[in-house]
Amino acid sequence: MNQDTNIHKTANFAVLSVSFEKADAETRGKFAFFDENVKNFVNEIHDKNMGDAFVVSTCNRTEIYTTTQNYLLIAELYCKTIGVSLTEFMQYVNILKHEEALNHLFRVAAGLESQIIGDFEIIGQIKNAYHRFKKEKKNSNPFLERAINSAIQISKRIKNETGISNGAASVSYAAVHYILKNQAQISDKNILLLGVGEIGQNTVENLVKHVYKPKVKVANRTSEKAEKIAEKYNIPQIPFNNFHEELAETDILIVATGAQHPIINKTHFLNGKETLVIDLSIPNNVEKNVTENTNVSLVDVDQLSLHISETMLQRQKEIPKAESIIKEMTKDFVEWEKKRKLAPNIHHFKAALKKMENYEMHNIHKKHKYVDVNDMQLSDKLIQKITNRFAKYIIDNPLKAEEISKLMHEILVEQPKNEFNEKH
Repeated sequence: MNQDTNIHKTANFAVLSVSFEKADAETRGKFAFFDENVKNFVNEIHDKNMGDAFVVSTCNRTEIYTTTQNYLLIAELYCKTIGVSLTEFMQYVNILKHEEALNHLFRVAAGLESQIIGDFEIIGQIKNAYHRFKKEKKNSNPFLERAINSAIQISKRIKNETGISNGAASVSYAAVHYILKNQAQISDKNILLLGVGEIGQNTVENLVKHVYKPKVKVANRTSEKAEKIAEKYNIPQIPFNNFHEELAETDILIVATGAQHPIINKTHFLNGKETLVIDLSIPNNVEKNVTENTNVSLVDVDQLSLHISETMLQRQKEIPKAESIIKEMTKDFVEWEKKRKLAPNIHHFKAALKKMENYEMHNIHKKHKYVDVNDMQLSDKLIQKITNRFAKYIIDNPLKAEEISKLMHEILVEQPKNEFNEKH
């Protein structure tokens, strides 16, 4: 039994994070991880016995959560996969390990690390990222499974027990809020939304909720998704390949696509019509040069975040409550992790007691031809109670776990074995 002397740490867990804290929208775009890359990346980590990993890539952050023993190897593989230099990556990445990494995951899930505090869209993206990971692996990772489930529970509790999400302030709402604040007679404006992924769908929902009968049309590369959204909100859908023609009549263009390179540029706005362009994509799917047309104004994710400061002030007051919930559930997780690591010691101890019980019960039955059921039940209770005390002691004293387990093995297994051999 080789016991980890750093049992108090959340072992072999790290997060590599590139977020808005260090990188602006354009820089974050360089580090965005697309689905076709994620699959090969995650599989290669697992196949090379480098641990396991899942990837969260959103408009505000790209993060790799991993149970690796060498996060630098993960970083090198990531840079190779997306075609950036490790040197550039290290300029923008935050690397957290052990309980700090776990705490970061919980804070991200709680919306405390979002560019817009209390933005709970991120928890859905974390769930999707982990589901992709599980889909690619035949066996789940108990540590990651528990961590994700804890993150989901934390998110639910903070939503229900604090006011940190009061007042609409997600990225999708921020876009609609900006339109409401800066556009007159919005119900008369022709709005075109490109992309109906999660953020795009939330944007449509906010438009329908906050604008009276908005004149909004949607387009998406996958027409089936656009059809579902169009049907759900009773709005027109146009073929994605025809959006260029539609731009001639568009007053407000919202881009929430997931392309790796810009799909909108200055050549799309040559008719002189005043157009507000809102780019919700990371990497940016609208080239900055669109503003060379004096009739076009452009707003991206970073700029939108500046327009909801009042809501943020109210949410910040709720942060201590949220952090208290995270602290409580982090403690529960760490206790579970300690028990998980020491489970072999505990099971071995209990098995030794059960073996002694069977031996003694056999002798009683041999002598009296009968064993009372009550005696058996009492014996089981005593074994469980002694096991619980043993478990509590080695969990509370992890550095002594190896020594105590070895001593118990000698007393409960080796010594009875010697006595048996002497008798026979």
